[in-house]
Amino acid sequence: MTLTSSRISSLRRLILALSLGAALPLSASAATTELLNVSYDVARELYKDINPAFIAAYKQQTGQLVTIKQSHGGSSKQARAVADGLEASVVTMNQANDIDMLADRGLVVKDWAKKFPNNAAPYYSTMVYLVRKGNPKKIANWEDLARPGVQVIIPNPKTAGNGRYTYLAAWGSVLKKGGNDAQARDLVGRIFKNVPILDAGGRAATTTFTQRQIGDVLVTFENEVSMVRKEFGDNFEVVYPSTSILAESPVAVVDKVVDRRNQRKEATAYLNFLYSPAGQEIGAKHYLRVRSDAVMKKYAANYKPIQLFTVDELFGGWRKAQEVHFNDGGEFDKIYQPK
Repeated sequence: MTLTSSRISSLRRLILALSLGAALPLSASAATTELLNVSYDVARELYKDINPAFIAAYKQQTGQLVTIKQSHGGSSKQARAVADGLEASVVTMNQANDIDMLADRGLVVKDWAKKFPNNAAPYYSTMVYLVRKGNPKKIANWEDLARPGVQVIIPNPKTAGNGRYTYLAAWGSVLKKGGNDAQARDLVGRIFKNVPILDAGGRAATTTFTQRQIGDVLVTFENEVSMVRKEFGDNFEVVYPSTSILAESPVAVVDKVVDRRNQRKEATAYLNFLYSPAGQEIGAKHYLRVRSDAVMKKYAANYKPIQLFTVDELFGGWRKAQEVHFNDGGEFDKIYQPK
């Protein structure tokens, strides 16, 4: 059969259309979604392990490719960067008030803490002490940090969640023993008189203590202490105070960004992965206290029992604690006099 030129042209158009139609799903499936996780200072190593595990799991489940970029710094400093335009897909912070601030700016939904289990905090930690080998200053409890001649390394509570938790842990230790706010204020004031350098973030404070060899004791997250000992060996010892604060690590989708970029499905899956058995296992390997009872039992040797209190219990929640203690003109500004 002889094909006319018009039939040849029609056949060519049909072949082209079919080839384009076949190419469209392939192109769509090969597209890569890039997420930005804006996180706090001492979570760097955690997300170096979380991210490739999530990427592999998500590709296996959906066939889709996701890449994740990280941004780290002091928790409050990071939150302000997002508020000022850093386009985070998700935020993984170490205190709720930083995410509340983003909710107040309309970047995150007001009920963000209800979007994921456990008040949207897949992990938690507490504040402990790292001291020099042999504990030469005999540091045992919060009162010891206020003794004359003891240098204490704590990051700035105005910029770092680490610093805020330390401040509140010391204050709360007095209240838990039946003391009042005046006594707590006195203790915290004397502790901060012993702080020679007020670093902006937790990792900078760790560097000051471990590499610059400044200070007798570093107050930091339990999981950060474990990382330091792993990296620097037996030069340091861990001391647990009798009481300390429960330090949650809340997470949230930055709704305004993910909706504009059509990333909600991927961003939500990323944060849900933190609660998965694989995500909880990674958290425990980084010495975070996780929500899975089975994983906590498996890694029980990593955690020493300690009496913990919450920000809600002693300070009326993060919003009130922020207003009373850390806003400009608050208790911390009255207590701390820069050297």
